[in-house]
Amino acid sequence: MTEKTTKQRRGIYLLPNILTTGGLFAGFLGIVNSMQGHYGWAAIAVFVAMIMDGFDGRIARLTNTESDFGAEYDSLADVVSFGVAPALIVYNWALSESGKFGWISAFIFVAAGALRLARFNTQIGIQDKRYFQGLAIPSGAAIICGMVWCGETYGISGSEYSIAVGIVTIVTALLMVSNFRYHSFKQVAWREKVPFVAILVIVLIFVMIAMEPPLVLFTGFSLYGISGPLLTLWGRWRMRPRRTRQTNAKE
Repeated sequence: MTEKTTKQRRGIYLLPNILTTGGLFAGFLGIVNSMQGHYGWAAIAVFVAMIMDGFDGRIARLTNTESDFGAEYDSLADVVSFGVAPALIVYNWALSESGKFGWISAFIFVAAGALRLARFNTQIGIQDKRYFQGLAIPSGAAIICGMVWCGETYGISGSEYSIAVGIVTIVTALLMVSNFRYHSFKQVAWREKVPFVAILVIVLIFVMIAMEPPLVLFTGFSLYGISGPLLTLWGRWRMRPRRTRQTNAKE
């Protein structure tokens, strides 16, 4: 590695880190709103943090401003915005009156999110970029906050369904630290030509989100969460005939 490259990786670049700080601020704002009882706004703040998180890395790559500092800062911000914030939001909304079960459920989500990030950081460069190992922490946060947002929008009291909410929180946490494969969508060729139908589908998705944002986002991310186990089981099922043929050939 040249001296210039070393200085680049050790430097602190303004633009991507501003976006990371914006995402961290949105996550913190979500915590504050949940403490004040504004659970819908708290959930929205986490989704804003997701948008910021989606842009900071891409901006860094496009502007050639990636650095070790930025990567570490992004991971620490993700723990707050997508680990601590969703856990406190769902705890204040539904789990605070459930005793030990409530705070344990919330803590499991925080711990699983931190472990998921640590595992991801140690596998950079060796993992297949087409897939995530385990549910990504922003997607886990979207499931939890989408559930809270739906509850607030449609007048559902979280405390009345605290057991179900706690189970959803724990299951989401377990998906994050699981070995299930999830499509990362990093191999999508954004610069290549696409059929006209693809544009219509994208427009339809935006229209649906605009009509019922909490329901569509919660449903979409929940389906993505379920896709991991299904994708993994499907892959193993497809491998069975090949393994059977190899076993028969050896015999």
